Amino acid sequence: MIRRRRVLAALGALPACAAPPLAAQEAPLRQVARARGLVFGTAVRADLLATDPELAALVAREAELLVPEWEAKWDALQPEEGRFEFAPLRAILGFAQRHHQRVRGHALIWHAAMPGWLTAALAEGPRRAAALMETHFTAVLRETREAIRDWDVLNEVIANPPGSDNPSATEGDLRPTPWLAALGPGYLERALRLARQLDPTLRLTLNDYGVEADTPHAGAKRQRLLRVARGLVERGVPLDAVGVQAHLQMRDPFRPEPLIAFLRALRDLGLAVLVTELDVREPDSLAPSLADRDAAVADYAGRFLAAAIEGGVRNVLTWGLTDRDSWLVKEPAVARADGATTRGLPYDEALRPKPLRAALAQVLGAG
Repeated sequence: MIRRRRVLAALGALPACAAPPLAAQEAPLRQVARARGLVFGTAVRADLLATDPELAALVAREAELLVPEWEAKWDALQPEEGRFEFAPLRAILGFAQRHHQRVRGHALIWHAAMPGWLTAALAEGPRRAAALMETHFTAVLRETREAIRDWDVLNEVIANPPGSDNPSATEGDLRPTPWLAALGPGYLERALRLARQLDPTLRLTLNDYGVEADTPHAGAKRQRLLRVARGLVERGVPLDAVGVQAHLQMRDPFRPEPLIAFLRALRDLGLAVLVTELDVREPDSLAPSLADRDAAVADYAGRFLAAAIEGGVRNVLTWGLTDRDSWLVKEPAVARADGATTRGLPYDEALRPKPLRAALAQVLGAG
């Protein structure tokens, strides 16, 4: 509720300002990517775009594609049953229109960011759950039809394999959620068919995490996601794309071959593949020197992104542009335990470009 009030209070005309300078020879990332037939984008928040003019200018310059961090999730759009709040999302759509950007939606179905009333209502049974899904999808897709042509219809629906320290670890391929409990495994198909019925030309995306590293856990999750996607496609369920979140963890080894093979297997099913939430989580043991830390982050992310593009990714979004407002800094569960600021995005707290920004430019512009 506090965030919602802050967003609503901040909406309005954005103050004019100039973005922090880049070296004369450095083109914006959106321009670098476009020259290679790629798209670069980032996650944004309406309150920050309205209250931080330097950040707003940076987003306008660097990104061609935007995704709302919070404003399109269920808790933001329908905080009370039947009462929809579109103002924060409309602010992002207006910003994008003014700066010749596109917006993708995130997310219609997710087990988190659910208002309390929704969790309670889903427990009432399948008929109630199906009606709530139809009402929400209808209102949201009608509102965004002209401006959003790609939605994460399903977000984080794949379970983590046994042996994981994640509480969603289970033997089944689908993550235990209130939606699964209410509607059974068919809720994925129900959601995708409903979205297609409401908007026949919308790109329908399944978005998930934990499939990037060269570890047994990531390998098992890749296979789970691939099985679910293949099953949907083989049953004729409308699914157009798979999003790889890419919240990278440097504690995990990375090797390009497994990721490339996974992405190509998805593409063989006729699906597009996207990188949707790229950032890098540093281990606490990383060298204390900022220069060494930044170089290591840039190298890790650069190797991942090069493999993703080789595997067929054409859209790349970071989960924010700067350390100033990153969840890697704000969220205790993912922040460094030693108190140091995680430097997992292209720009630092002062909006100065880091080696990660250079690595993104190099990989996006290669070829």
